Amino acid sequence: MRKKFFKNLEWSIVIVTILLVIIGLFAIYSAAASTNEYEFHRQLMWTAIAIPITALVMFVDYKFWAKLSPVFYGIVLLSLGAVLFTSARNGASSWFQIGDVLIQPSEFAKIAVILLLALLISKMRKRSEDEMSRPTRILLLVLIFAIPTALIVLQPDYGTAAAFILAFALMLFNSGIKKRWIIITVIIVAVALPLLYTYVLPEHAKARIQTFMNPESDPRGAGYNIAQSKLAIGSGQLLGMGYMKGNQTQLGYLYPKTSDFIFSVIGEEMGFVVAGGIIILYVILITKALAVAKTAKDSLGTAIASGIAGVFLFHMIENIGMTMGLLPITGVPLPFVSYGGSSLISNFIMIGMLLNISGRRQKNLFEEE
Repeated sequence: MRKKFFKNLEWSIVIVTILLVIIGLFAIYSAAASTNEYEFHRQLMWTAIAIPITALVMFVDYKFWAKLSPVFYGIVLLSLGAVLFTSARNGASSWFQIGDVLIQPSEFAKIAVILLLALLISKMRKRSEDEMSRPTRILLLVLIFAIPTALIVLQPDYGTAAAFILAFALMLFNSGIKKRWIIITVIIVAVALPLLYTYVLPEHAKARIQTFMNPESDPRGAGYNIAQSKLAIGSGQLLGMGYMKGNQTQLGYLYPKTSDFIFSVIGEEMGFVVAGGIIILYVILITKALAVAKTAKDSLGTAIASGIAGVFLFHMIENIGMTMGLLPITGVPLPFVSYGGSSLISNFIMIGMLLNISGRRQKNLFEEE
């Protein structure tokens, strides 16, 4: 049975993850070399911690993790509420500090919310095909998604909140929900966005959007990070300026260069070839995640894999887009590449979940509950 599990495993996800982690470690080492190597050593430590956690998540049936999701969800809500009373860092109250370790609960909230939503979706689908399209059921799912998302917005962390939205949308789309609800949602969003921008969005968030639209209007202030990032990526050209030889990186013009703008470091020092290769790796990862969702043995696996694909898709598009000036800066990390313990461990957990689902794809391998 174990042999069949490994035979069914989506090994391409493992390979892509390893390659992204290696590239990230090289980039972090270069970015941190001009100051200190603390972040590089920390990233190595978090990677070593994440690997056995991934193995545990992978080998314990995902149905077990889904059954525990109400507990995870409750812990997450308490954490997201409590973190609002911590001291702000970089303008956001998003981290608990335990000694010299920072823990970001919103990263782990993604997993808890995806698991609970997937559990409820699977139960609804078992009852009937039309259960998912009942207004009361949709309202319940929206409420479960909206509460943690609202708490994350209050931090404020708009990037992570947006990742929740895309994950939730993909889960609903693959759940068999009737298309009329998708159309209604699109209309509501189209009407709500300008109203939210005008009456709800705080001034600092509006400033980021305005800077994105016209970064040259304040090149030494709000537009500084975008300008330096675009300059770094453009300077790399095809093959890069050379490892640990990037001007913007080594002279400290990029900030924060080990996390938000790690893709800029890669583009400057390793060039278009490696930067383009990273994009290809993410496309493979997301495509394979969606393939796992499509071939999962049950609706629970489909929903979990769909949500994870949505998270990775948003992070890739937003982080790479903001470094190139194509999207507003939100501080969203690049999965497996950016520095950050909470982000790295949560991403590895999601990879473990994808491998878990892929290894159990054939219904005759494991007994159905």
